[in-house]
Amino acid sequence: MTLCLLCDEHDAMGGMLCPGCTKATVVRLECLPDLYAGLLPFLTPSTAVSQGRSGKGGPAPLPVVEGVLDLRGPGGMVGVAEDWLSSVRDARQMRQPVPAGSVEARLKAAAAGLIVNMPWIAVSWSEAGTFAGEIRDLTNSVRSIIAPEPALDRGRRIGHCPAMDPAGVLCGAVLWLRPGEKAVCCEWCTTRYPPYVWGQLKAWMGEDEKARDAA
Repeated sequence: MTLCLLCDEHDAMGGMLCPGCTKATVVRLECLPDLYAGLLPFLTPSTAVSQGRSGKGGPAPLPVVEGVLDLRGPGGMVGVAEDWLSSVRDARQMRQPVPAGSVEARLKAAAAGLIVNMPWIAVSWSEAGTFAGEIRDLTNSVRSIIAPEPALDRGRRIGHCPAMDPAGVLCGAVLWLRPGEKAVCCEWCTTRYPPYVWGQLKAWMGEDEKARDAA
């Protein structure tokens, strides 16, 4: 069995990428133009925030979010896609195209060129894993800006962990009771406090708090 160069788990069937990673890479390439367009509203901070005043008394220009500007600029998303297309065409001894048009048009052309070459990339190109990994990371980076995942609900704050290591050093990490969990578990020292010890846990935390206040 030949393992896929991207996931390193599934059979690439004698090629470089498994069918699942090949399909996923094609979908990511197809999404690049839409992701590029989706970054536009994030190029400047919210206009709901006061813009201040310029030296001439008028509204000061809004600052630009540099990370988004970099992704939408010539060296960003389009640069990644065009560089990989150039590498593919060089490996296949094909004539190099001359980029033309707007950055958005160039990105569409580069993504389309890579999609056309995906059958060869998935089967024959030794750089297929590195290429597919960079396209995956690029799309994930853009999606994290456009649609970030909601913050993890850490639950209810309980207090500071009163556990001590064999040397008598207090843990002191913050304890949380996460939604749906029945026991409090310290993320630092991994000590678990089931409900039947919560009374004692409260007493221990109270003693530690008094000791800190007295220090």
